[in-house]
Amino acid sequence: MHDTEDMPADADFDEEEPSFSDPEDFEDDIDDEELLGDLLREKPQEADGIDSVVVVDNVPQVGPERLEKLKNVIHKIFSKFGKITNEFYPTVEGPEGLTKGYIFLEYGAPTQALEAVKNADGYKLDKQHTFRVNVFTDFDKYMSISDEWETPEKQPFKDFGNMRHWMEDPDCRDQYSVIYESGERTAIFNNDAKDPIVSEERARWTETYVRWSPKGTYLATFHQRGIALWGGEKFKQIQRFSHQGRFIHQGVSLIDFSPWERYVVTFSPLMDTKEDPQAIIIWDILTGQKKRGFHCESSAHWPIFKWSHDGKFFARMTQDTLSIYETPSMGLLDKKSLKITGIKDFSWSPGDNITAFWVPEDKDIPARVTLIQLPSRQEIRVRNLFNVVDCKLHWQRQGDYLCVKVDRTPKGTQGVVTNFEIFRMREKQVPVDVVEMKGDPESKTAESIIAFAWEPNGSKFAVLHGESPRINASFYHVKNNGKIELIKMFDKQQANSIFWSPQGQFMVLAGLRSMNGALAFVDTSDCTMMNMAEHYMASDVEWDPTGRYLVTSVSWWSHKVDNAYWLWTFQGRLLQKNNKDRFCQLLWRPRPATLLTQDTIKVIKKDLKKYSKIFEQKDRLSQSKASKELVDRRRSMMEDYRSYRETALQQHEDQKTARLQLRGGVDTDELDIVPYAVPFLRGD
Repeated sequence: MHDTEDMPADADFDEEEPSFSDPEDFEDDIDDEELLGDLLREKPQEADGIDSVVVVDNVPQVGPERLEKLKNVIHKIFSKFGKITNEFYPTVEGPEGLTKGYIFLEYGAPTQALEAVKNADGYKLDKQHTFRVNVFTDFDKYMSISDEWETPEKQPFKDFGNMRHWMEDPDCRDQYSVIYESGERTAIFNNDAKDPIVSEERARWTETYVRWSPKGTYLATFHQRGIALWGGEKFKQIQRFSHQGRFIHQGVSLIDFSPWERYVVTFSPLMDTKEDPQAIIIWDILTGQKKRGFHCESSAHWPIFKWSHDGKFFARMTQDTLSIYETPSMGLLDKKSLKITGIKDFSWSPGDNITAFWVPEDKDIPARVTLIQLPSRQEIRVRNLFNVVDCKLHWQRQGDYLCVKVDRTPKGTQGVVTNFEIFRMREKQVPVDVVEMKGDPESKTAESIIAFAWEPNGSKFAVLHGESPRINASFYHVKNNGKIELIKMFDKQQANSIFWSPQGQFMVLAGLRSMNGALAFVDTSDCTMMNMAEHYMASDVEWDPTGRYLVTSVSWWSHKVDNAYWLWTFQGRLLQKNNKDRFCQLLWRPRPATLLTQDTIKVIKKDLKKYSKIFEQKDRLSQSKASKELVDRRRSMMEDYRSYRETALQQHEDQKTARLQLRGGVDTDELDIVPYAVPFLRGD
């Protein structure tokens, strides 16, 4: 180790300090970007962060005493799109200190600001305030708009084909979807009395099951990352479920459509968080935008949301609360829910914006059924009930009647007694008729109710009651004179389900699953049994939209053998037995409501005999393959002839000028030609 000598503090050095000055003739040819580019790129900019700022207009103007409440409301609405990192509420100078009616909110990322604009613009806070939301950077865009009109750029048109293609079938055949091979294959068939005709078939089209929209426009398929909607002649994808696409809702297990196919509701138990409600999402079908998300703890009673008949309202029931929302804002009607202590169930009328709900007894307060008109919330009828165990609400399809099935435990009777309370919705003050299902008077036991169903287009209803093997099927008619008449009762039926034809009059009493698939085809116009049949272990029954055909099936999901679907006429005549490997599901494609007026329909029914001969001839020709080939060949020959004739007429017209020149200007086409009879010469 070397010793160091202490040097005096004031020691002088001969070396000069280095100079860092540039020489006089030096020219600096290096710019700041080249020298300090990495630092300059991190230099804060005046406009940094403004693409994460949104401006919300039409906000209520409040004073200092209500400002905190306003902030809570704003946070509740806008925090669902992302974390709000900064906010500013401009105020008017003066003693009152009112807010100016617009605010600034800053999010953590530009994508969150865009999400707020997409979903909150047009949000109806109340009757006087509807939010208009813009990104702050939109101001530059609006300021740069020219005062002179410029033709907007034409947007590319997405052609999905004819979305009503299946309704233009010349033979008026309906379609149905079939899932088989335990879900590996899905096919769309055109129904035909002889053999089904494949319209589209794909492998692994869905991961679970499929669902048609209410008017048949869309086919929904299920996937791990969401759902996809298909439609048009070739079933093109209308909405995507890819990561960059729309309808991203991982783990969707249930869906529902609004009645007019404007919105689709998806449920996933995987996505919900306390801060971000994602269990239930309502989407706009046309744009693919998420309209609103909701929390949901259980999907046991799906659909959670029930829609009004016109799609203007949707509602959900929670404990002691009925929440009614309106579209398109997706906000609570009048900003508040209905507080209904003990509410058990509710249901919308299929024909009016009326909802019915029931509440059980509470100490000395009787149970009650209440009808409410919306959006006014006016109570139009309240019915008090006593000794009630349970109620079920059954609307007739047009909303003309409401049947409330009431289970009671009156004194002196063993078990539960059932009454049907029939509300006549089209009459003044909504009168109520009662049908009592009487049990055995000797044993004082009540009659067990197995099933109830309204006739879709009429005023009849059917009830299955009793215990196996003595199950009875009773048919009632609600008359205009205020009476309800029992028109027929069939005893000892093997049935546990009622299936009305969509057009009414005809119905099937079915004994599904444990009852071995017994089928009874009934014409309720005169209550005659048209046919008795059986599809062993049948699990499902599906009417086609027209009421002409019926399908019974054994699903692989419920029974692992004999998986097939059978096609029947409405009279009960078996047409086809279609065996499919591990057949799972069959669903008929719905038809939209007819555009014909009732008067036009009456005229068609009146003149139906004019067309019956044509229909019968067509049916006879289609019964055999040879006849079908003959018809197709004749049709092809006729089309060839028409094509040749049109070509010949066009050629004749094109040659008219040449004919005039050859014939000295005389238009021989206009001359009346007198037939000349050539005498027939006979030899003697």
